Amino acid sequence: MGFLEKRDPEIFNAIRGEIGRQRGTLELIASENFTSLAVLEAQGCVMTNKYSEGYPGKRYYGGNEFIDVAENLARDRVKKIFNAEHANVQPHSGSSANMEAYFAVLKLGDKILSLFLPEGGHLSHGSPVNFSGQFYKIAHYHLDPETGMLDFDAIRKAALAEKPQMILCGYSAYPRTVDFKAFKEIADEVGAVMMADVAHIAGLIAGGEHPHPFPYADIVTTTTHKTLRGPRGAVIMCREKYAQAVDKAVFPGMQGGPLDHAIAAKAVCFGEAMKPEFRGYARQIVLNAKALADELMGRGFKLVSGGTDNHLMLVDLRSKGCTGKEAQVWLEAAGVTANKNMVPNDDKSPFVTSGIRLGTPALTTRGMKEGEMREIGGMIDRIVASKGDAAVAAKVKGEVSALCARFPLYPELEW
Repeated sequence: MGFLEKRDPEIFNAIRGEIGRQRGTLELIASENFTSLAVLEAQGCVMTNKYSEGYPGKRYYGGNEFIDVAENLARDRVKKIFNAEHANVQPHSGSSANMEAYFAVLKLGDKILSLFLPEGGHLSHGSPVNFSGQFYKIAHYHLDPETGMLDFDAIRKAALAEKPQMILCGYSAYPRTVDFKAFKEIADEVGAVMMADVAHIAGLIAGGEHPHPFPYADIVTTTTHKTLRGPRGAVIMCREKYAQAVDKAVFPGMQGGPLDHAIAAKAVCFGEAMKPEFRGYARQIVLNAKALADELMGRGFKLVSGGTDNHLMLVDLRSKGCTGKEAQVWLEAAGVTANKNMVPNDDKSPFVTSGIRLGTPALTTRGMKEGEMREIGGMIDRIVASKGDAAVAAKVKGEVSALCARFPLYPELEW
C-alpha cells in the first residue's frame, strides 16, 4: 500500500481504519466474510485495466487472450461445483444477477411467486420499492406462523391460485434447509420456471452442507461473497435451454464491459471452494451456528423456527423488550457487529425492526469453533440484558478484543 499512502493518504487511512475494525471486532453479519489473500490479490490485479465486452472467444475488443483464460476457468469451476449445465460469471451483484435472470425468462408484467420480504425474502424478490416489484406482478407465499418454516401445502395453494410464470426460492434470512425438489414439483404443476437464489447458502452447497439446487432448478443465482468467501459479485447458472437467453440478458442486455479483475478473483474463490478443506470449513460454519443458536436459546432468546440448519439465525427480541435497531447499536458499541432484521409478523418498520440476524461464516474463517460461539452468546446476552449499559459494553469490548487477538485476521499484512 506504499503507493496509495503517498498518492491519497485520506483513502489510505480509511482502508487502514477498516482493516483495524475488521481485525478488532466480532463479525456476525450473516452476509459478510473474509476473503483469502489470494482473492484479494486477484481483485486488485491489472485485469482491471481491460475492456472485454462479449464472452470468451467472441469479444468486441482485441487483446483478451488472458481475460478469456480467467473467465473460462471461472465458468468451468463454478459449473463443476454446482453441477450446472451453463454459467455466466459476469454479473456485478446479486441483485443485478436476479434482474438478468428475470429478463432472460420472463416478460415485463409476468407474475413471480416469492417469499414475503419481512419473513426472510429479499428486496430483489419483489419488494415494491425495488425494480422487481415495479417491473413484475408479485404474489407472496408465507412461512408457517407456528413453526416459522416453509409450508409447502400453503405454497402449492398459492401457486395454484396465482398461476405465476416463476416460482422463486432462496432467502436472505431463512435459517432452515430448502427443499428444492418440493419447489420444482409445484413449479411443474403450474407450468412455472423454478428459480433458486442461493446467495446465502452457496458455500454450504459447495461444501456439502446443504442440498444442491440442480437438477431441480431451471435457473440459479448466487453472490460470490457470503459463505463462498470470494469477492463481491455474482453468478447465474442455468439449464442449457436457457443459456443463450441468460447470456444475452447479461450482455448486451444489462451490462457492458465485465469486471475482469473481479472475475479473476471469482475464479480463485471457486478454486478454493473445490479443495477438500473447504468441506471442513462449511461443516464448521454449521456447527458454529448451531452452538451459537443453542447458547442463545438457553439464555431465553427466541429464535425464528426454533434454531438453525445453516449459517444464520434470526433472533426475535420482542420478549427481551428491545428493538433490533437498539440491539444493533448496543452490540456495535461492544465490538460485536450484527444487523437489525425484520421477523415474521413484525410490528416495527424496516428501519427499526424487532429482530437481529446473526451468522457464523466470518468468525469461522478466523478459526473460531463451538467454544467461542458459546462465549459470544454469553456476551450478546449480557449486552442485551443491560440495555446497552456503557460499563457492560466496555467490559465486553475488552473481552472481544482479547478473543480477536487469539484469532488474528490477515496477520500477513503489515498494516
